[in-house]
Amino acid sequence: MLKPRLLIAATAAAAMVATAAHAERATDGQLKILYWQAPSILNPYLSGGTKDIDASSLIVEPLAHYDETGEIVPALVTEIPTVANGGVSKDFTSITWDLMPGIVWSDGTPFTSADVVFSAEYCMHPEGGCNAAPNFEDVKSVEALDKHTVKITFDVPKPFPYGPFVGSNSPVIQKAQFENCMGAKAPECTEQNFGTIGTGPFKVVEFRANDVVLYEANDKYRDAAKPAFATVLMKGGGDAVSAARAVLETGEFDYAWNLQVEPEILNTMAAAGKGKVISAFGTSVERIMVQLTNPDPALGDKRATYQDGNNPHPFLSDPAVRRALSLAIDREILVEAGYGSAGQVTCNVLPAPAIYASTANDWCKTQDVAAANKLLDDAGWARGSDGVREKDGVRLSLLYQTSTNSVRQGTQALIKQMWQEIGVETELRNISSSVFFGGDQSSPDTFQKFFSDVEMYTNLFNGTDPEKYMARWTCDKMPSPDNQWIGNNMPRYCDPAYDKLAEQLAVTAALEERAVIAKKMNDMLIDYGAIIPLIHRGAVAAHSNTLGGVKQNVWDATPWNIQDWHRIK
Repeated sequence: MLKPRLLIAATAAAAMVATAAHAERATDGQLKILYWQAPSILNPYLSGGTKDIDASSLIVEPLAHYDETGEIVPALVTEIPTVANGGVSKDFTSITWDLMPGIVWSDGTPFTSADVVFSAEYCMHPEGGCNAAPNFEDVKSVEALDKHTVKITFDVPKPFPYGPFVGSNSPVIQKAQFENCMGAKAPECTEQNFGTIGTGPFKVVEFRANDVVLYEANDKYRDAAKPAFATVLMKGGGDAVSAARAVLETGEFDYAWNLQVEPEILNTMAAAGKGKVISAFGTSVERIMVQLTNPDPALGDKRATYQDGNNPHPFLSDPAVRRALSLAIDREILVEAGYGSAGQVTCNVLPAPAIYASTANDWCKTQDVAAANKLLDDAGWARGSDGVREKDGVRLSLLYQTSTNSVRQGTQALIKQMWQEIGVETELRNISSSVFFGGDQSSPDTFQKFFSDVEMYTNLFNGTDPEKYMARWTCDKMPSPDNQWIGNNMPRYCDPAYDKLAEQLAVTAALEERAVIAKKMNDMLIDYGAIIPLIHRGAVAAHSNTLGGVKQNVWDATPWNIQDWHRIK
């Protein structure tokens, strides 16, 4: 539920807390953060990877954040617009933001409404490949009413008008820095994308892609008492286990992100007494994405592309195969082996908030190998002499890819065994996280290109409203060479009925009605088999006992409030 807060009140309260924790800016030395998936770019508009959005969030900011409870709170504005305060029109076709006066960019130039307008134009450019484009759907215009007032007008009523510039994946970037980087030029602007100027608490000093980012306190930041740390070192690479050890056992780092580590290992490390493990459940789902198009490299530029439905996968286009793959999986074993209390079995790609959680797919909670085998038998997939099923010369032999991580490799190995029971041959492949989630258009190994049969990873959405998240699987969201492989519809799923539900959700105001529509969309994806959900994941991290101010956030970027992090003395 939306509970707006005045920025003035929030800033005053935060200032009192900050004063108690640290007397002035940059007095707490260096903060050392370890992301085992290394950042590859500092422009979140050009990458959907959480690591890149988080690394950028220290520098660039949205107009408003989601806090640790999912509430929308001001960042660069005086208050959150609502119908009650006049900021949202009664017909839901516009929202007006009042920028906080006096804010400057880290280079000392004024932050104005012109920067907000430009950021919208940058992301909405048809050739820009902007990852946050779904946030700007149905935006008719973004106009500066004056230097500190921005009005966003929509083509249709938007009962939830907080898509543009809310959350760290949709920040404001500086017009002066990026105005020559529009459209197809966007990825070519390496200097800007690696040295982004922002209004946030830190500014970048050095960036080595897929390795390390060094930041220093932004001396132009709007709160003179923040940030507490003089510098931040965000180191990338390694793996989740070594990241956990660096905080919990050796004390080399202050914070370790995304600890997808076996529970018994984390518990042993935490016993060393140097740090604590923290977690929170939000919308994260570890899932298998099913490739519905043909990923055969012999197809050249048509590889893994939809081609108006004329390029189907040789065997995953069969619904019996997709359903059998899901039925064969024992999700309880996956949770027990890899997640413990930080995981729950789920049959939904939309597991939360609770009002949106469907029960229609609960059949997946119980492994049923017999039913899976019968489905394949009835569909004509017969076992060969080696036990692998085939039909019309096509073998059920698939390539299963994911990022390099011990828990994920353990999950892969277990699922491979489960699929073997139903006559499916599986080749396992793991790819460095920095490459897999990096968005490099020249690499064949990104999760967007999806040059395999199935792939596994976790995804989530900012905030508590699923409208933009569920719209990821409309027909126009497929990655392809035409959009620089930017898009979130990894399975290449396309159903006009689903698209209509997405349109309906976008114009429905009542929360209960929105929940009904979102559940239908979730159920369509799962029933079709485009996505095979596995585990509702808690966001697990660790921080040093000497680090204060951390508020684990599953609704926005992890470092969303890094200006409040401080050293406990």
